Amino acid sequence: MPAGVVVAAVRERSPAARAALRPGDRIVAINGQALRDVIDFHFHAGQEQLRLSLEREGRKRAAVLRRAGPDLGLELEAPRPGEIDTCSNKCVFFIHQLPRGMRRSLYVKDDDFRLSFLHGNYITLTDLEEHELTRIEAQRLSPLYVSVHATDPELRHRLLGQPRLRRELLPIMERLTKAGILMHAQIVLVPEWNDGAALERSVRELVHLHPGVATVAVVPVGLTRHRERLPQLRAHTAEEARALAATIAGWQRELLGTLGTRFVWASDEVYLHAGLPVPAATSYEGFPVIEDGVGLVRRFSDGFAATRRRLARPFPRPRHVTVVTGTLFAPRMRRLVESAPTENLTITVAPIVNDWFGHGIGVAGLLTAHDIQSQLAGRELGDLVLVPQVALSEKAGVFLDDLTLDDVSARLGVPVRAVEPSAAALVTALLGR
Repeated sequence: MPAGVVVAAVRERSPAARAALRPGDRIVAINGQALRDVIDFHFHAGQEQLRLSLEREGRKRAAVLRRAGPDLGLELEAPRPGEIDTCSNKCVFFIHQLPRGMRRSLYVKDDDFRLSFLHGNYITLTDLEEHELTRIEAQRLSPLYVSVHATDPELRHRLLGQPRLRRELLPIMERLTKAGILMHAQIVLVPEWNDGAALERSVRELVHLHPGVATVAVVPVGLTRHRERLPQLRAHTAEEARALAATIAGWQRELLGTLGTRFVWASDEVYLHAGLPVPAATSYEGFPVIEDGVGLVRRFSDGFAATRRRLARPFPRPRHVTVVTGTLFAPRMRRLVESAPTENLTITVAPIVNDWFGHGIGVAGLLTAHDIQSQLAGRELGDLVLVPQVALSEKAGVFLDDLTLDDVSARLGVPVRAVEPSAAALVTALLGR
C-alpha cells in the first residue's frame, strides 16, 4: 500500500492553493512525520506552518503550507477498496445476503477502525491487531462505533459466523475505555438468537463500561430474499416489536435513575413495525446515534410540523410533486403531508415495495433505481419526483444498483431530485427551490 494521502481537490485562494498544491499530489510527510493515512494527516496538521513532502508525477517535491484558520482548503481522496481493512467474519445476517449487480463497493466488508473514527462505520474490534489498538490509544481515536451483537463470547462467535480468529470482545472494550476512548455500541437483534435473556445480558454487561460505552442501539435484523445457503433466520413479528419496545422503555427508566442517561435505544424500525408512536424528542438526549436510525423519525416529524406552514402560501400555478419513500415510513409520511395546508400544490406519497432485496426490507435507504422505475413508470408523477438522498452514494450520487438520478429521470420522463432526510430539505424541495 502506498504511503501518504492523495489530494483530491484544492479550493481557490485557500492556504492549499497558495502552497501550490494540486489534485493528484501525494503528501507523504508533514514536518518530517511520515503519513500512513488521512488520520495521520489531521493528527500532524495542527501547527500553523506545515512543511510538506510531496510526490507529483513520480517526482519528489516540497511545499510550505501556512494556516489562515482551521480550513486548509484541500480535500483528500477517500481510501480505495484495496486500502481498507476488511472483515474476516461471516455474520449470519450481513453482506452475504446481497444480490449481484450492485455497486462494487457494497461487497467490501470493511472492518477498519479508521473508517469507524472518520465516518461512524461499525466495526467488530476483534479483528484488530495489537499495533492498531496501540495506535487508537496513542492518537485518541474517539469515538468508535462497535458491532457488539452479543457479549456472550460463544453466542457472539456464532453470530459472527464462527470465524477462525476467536477473541473476546469485552476485554478489548475495557482496555479502550481505560484509555479514554468513547464507544457507541450496536446490537443487531435476531429473533431466537440474541434476544431475550441474551439481550439483557449484553445490555447489563455494557452498562458496566459506561461512560466509556456511551450508547447502545438495538436494531432489528433485516433479511433479504437472497439467503441461499445461509442460516435460517426470521424477522420480528409486530407483537415481538411491541414487546421489545416495552422492554427497552423499562431499561431506560431504570438506567436514567442510576446512570443519568437512558443508555439503550431501539431503532425507529422497532416502533414503525410495532405500529407504536416514536418517543418524544427529549427522550433521545440530543440524538447521538441518529445516523443509526435512532430518532430520525421523531426529528423529521417534529421538523415537518415546525416548517409545514411554509407550504401554506398559494402557488401561482398548480404544482404536483411525487415523494418516494420506503413502505415502512410511508404511512407516517402520508399523514404528515396530509396535515400540511396547501393550495395549488398536490403531494403524492409513493411507497416503493422492495422487490430487489425482498419485501421484508421496508427502509428508504435500501431502495433501488430499478424498483423506483418499474413501480412509477406509467403513473402520473407531476412536475417532479423526490427520492431520499440516503438511497444514493454520498459523493457519486449512484443508487445501490449502480444507476443514477439521470437514469431514473430518463426512464420516467420527469425530473428526479434527491432530498436530504430532513423536514426542512423536503419542504424546500416541495416549494421548488
